Amino acid sequence: MNKLPRMADSGDGVEVNGVAHVILRVNRIAECTAFYDQLMPFLGLRTVAVRSDDFVYYVGGRTALGIRRAEAEHVHAQHAETAPGIDHLCFRARRREDVDTLYSFLSELGADIVRAPEEGPWAPGYYSLSFRDPEGIRLEVNHVPGKGILAEGASFDPAPDHPLTGRS
Repeated sequence: MNKLPRMADSGDGVEVNGVAHVILRVNRIAECTAFYDQLMPFLGLRTVAVRSDDFVYYVGGRTALGIRRAEAEHVHAQHAETAPGIDHLCFRARRREDVDTLYSFLSELGADIVRAPEEGPWAPGYYSLSFRDPEGIRLEVNHVPGKGILAEGASFDPAPDHPLTGRS
């Protein structure tokens, strides 16, 4: 019989201090690098480590993002948000106004905006926008005030029927 392991109590484990890094594999490396070279400094992340035509690494805000060329065998593969793999990557803004400021910046860049800034159902005060990079990977920047879903009486709403593009 195959049994699932028991869930560890929080006192039994390790409390992580955030997500250290995410590496995205892309086919459109030149376009993605040009895009992220503008976006990441605007979000407070800067290029570090060795940079090449196949890899760039940005660090800041207690996180890092790497962009790496996909292997040649996947040259015809396209990112599918609903397929196995990453759905989207969300960065946390310190202030609600930062979401609006980023929207203006992305609009000037001509970025593919999926959803303009709006309040969402996922947590109390959730405010976000989402957009796609040149590979088609959806990125989001949100602001959730206070303790968010960890506040007393608050809850998480997965909102499976909320349209990706937001409310009409």
